[in-house]
Amino acid sequence: MRTHDRGSTADRGAIDRTVAAIWHMESAKIIASLARMLRDVAVAEELAQDAVVSALEQWPRSGIPDNPAAWLMTTARHRAIDQLRRAKIADRNSTLMAEDFEAMSDSGDKVERAADEDVSDDVLRLMFIACHPVLSPEARVALTLRLLGGLTTAEIARAFLVAEPTIQQRIVRAKRTLAEAHVAFELPRPAERSARVVSLLEVIYLIFNEGYAATAGESWLRPTLCEEALRLGRILVGLIPDESETHGLVALMELQSSRNHARVGPAGEPVLLMEQNRALWDRLLIARGLAALERAGALADSLGPYALQASIAACHARATTAETTDWVGIVALYDALSQIAPSPIVALNRAVAVSRAYGPEAALTIVDELRADTRLARYHLLPSVRGDLLERLGRFDEARAEYSRAATLTQNERERSLLLGRAAGCGLGARPLN
Repeated sequence: MRTHDRGSTADRGAIDRTVAAIWHMESAKIIASLARMLRDVAVAEELAQDAVVSALEQWPRSGIPDNPAAWLMTTARHRAIDQLRRAKIADRNSTLMAEDFEAMSDSGDKVERAADEDVSDDVLRLMFIACHPVLSPEARVALTLRLLGGLTTAEIARAFLVAEPTIQQRIVRAKRTLAEAHVAFELPRPAERSARVVSLLEVIYLIFNEGYAATAGESWLRPTLCEEALRLGRILVGLIPDESETHGLVALMELQSSRNHARVGPAGEPVLLMEQNRALWDRLLIARGLAALERAGALADSLGPYALQASIAACHARATTAETTDWVGIVALYDALSQIAPSPIVALNRAVAVSRAYGPEAALTIVDELRADTRLARYHLLPSVRGDLLERLGRFDEARAEYSRAATLTQNERERSLLLGRAAGCGLGARPLN
């Protein structure tokens, strides 16, 4: 059924919102399908955007189609065929594709089937291209959100508190780099697949982490980025269901996202793990996360880094109170994680678990050793954790200095306020930082 009479401002606004929502959900499929035809991601995105412009121009007059996603796909593909003809680069297969597509253009069912043809492989190819190792991490994140998330340049810039021209330049340079490197619109060869999957997972988790604990700005939590990363992770699981770590990453994001409603107070202030109201944790996300973690375990003889981190998150999710958390089990999981993915941040997180399992003094020894690691020289959580341990040991003057130092290192205003509050509260009965 079509909706007609779209002339009013209110109705035009409704159509704009409809187009935006469909674009967010379907842009990856449309761009990926065009990129397979054109072998050019930049042109594919441009033509897909042209289809959106056409929808914004035509739907107020003709009404929203019965299948708006198929309408956008069909319109975009017609534009791609015209592009091939104008450029005179259509080979015999492309010409046949055009003829076949035009022959079925009057049949709605056939057009809908055409829109779904090979769409899973197309989207997976686009994911691998957007996260190609030839690009910098920042470029991969921006391009992924643009091509696969359907976010505008302005939305990406706002999400990362970066100037819009900077994001635009990253995206333009990324497309140019892919073209200059002659990156083919193909799935990776078997020998390259594992490394390319690792790159893809890294990008999705980078997006999630920026949403879960924002690096800078006035908000500690940016739910939109968490939701977008989780959406991309779920799509990836559907496309690569046989990879343990894809399930591991989704499990980790589901379990961490389950705490989001409890992680901020009424004024947006951070609420730390040991102080959270666990009744606010999302039990559906926890159930989904635990199920994904079970699938990750079933697909591998041993858990990978994301699945191990998800196992740690699962320990928290299963604990009905902070006091009943299996901290000894968490330390053991961090030990396993340190074996396969050693890093100073993993060591610092392990120290926090050690402090809960075996006391702050045992953990302080570990943290003091980490102070010599230059990779943590500007990492605000190192003095933050050290301040917590010193406060719990009654060494309040030292703890106050550590909290103050951590506050100077963080770029997040909410976190800075929290740390300054912890410094001011040292020795005055304030609860410890967790």
